[in-house]
Amino acid sequence: MDLSTIIGLVLGTILVLSAIVLGENPIIFVNVQSILIVLGGTLGVTFIKNPLQRVFGTISVVKNAFFGRLTPVGELIEKLVELSRKARRESLLSLEKVEIGDSFLRNAIRLAVDGMEPAAIRTVLDTEINFLHQRHKIGQDLLEGIATSAPAFGMIGTLIGLVQMLASMDDPSKIGPAMAIAILTTLYGAVIANLFAQPLAEKLRNRSREEINARLVVLQGVLSIVEGDHPASVEQKLSAYLEPKQRKQERKQAA
Repeated sequence: MDLSTIIGLVLGTILVLSAIVLGENPIIFVNVQSILIVLGGTLGVTFIKNPLQRVFGTISVVKNAFFGRLTPVGELIEKLVELSRKARRESLLSLEKVEIGDSFLRNAIRLAVDGMEPAAIRTVLDTEINFLHQRHKIGQDLLEGIATSAPAFGMIGTLIGLVQMLASMDDPSKIGPAMAIAILTTLYGAVIANLFAQPLAEKLRNRSREEINARLVVLQGVLSIVEGDHPASVEQKLSAYLEPKQRKQERKQAA
């Protein structure tokens, strides 16, 4: 579970709601017409832009990206170096009995044990990485579409409220509710876009980069094992995927 995502969403929501509740009359921030305009319009546009299967598939992608456990690159490198030592000391076939927690690494080792050529292994794993990127990109695009549509429908609601207000200038009692629609739809659209949709899209983009980087480490490591590289050489190659600070920590641990 990604705690920073949960903390950010919960904290942001609580602080915004607290600012509203601390006012004299919090109920004035609830307007059914504004909610229908913003939520209805945003959901309608989202379903128009995307097939039904893609919308529900994106929910699954976002959930897995935020709540699925991502194996740290440092752990993957340690495991790959360990596998490299075992393959060099015994044989490539000996890796078949090794327990591997990371599913992508486990599948990559299975390809190597099955005797596939390095070029074929690279093709298979590259294809998986590309499809992962595409799935995450679809999720990013959908969330960014929501972040664009919500403020737009907030503006549409503002125009609707202004029309109603101008049409009822002769009745002062109707001006207030019309003005509420005009202002609250903009507020709802801005909150949906800036507190939820856009941050989640950015989070998914960052998580996608991390996962792709981890899979590239696996790809390079497994190819090095198949080609019979020395474990020290494997570790040196894979260390390039770590940040400088992490490389120093790895060297200290190795020492």
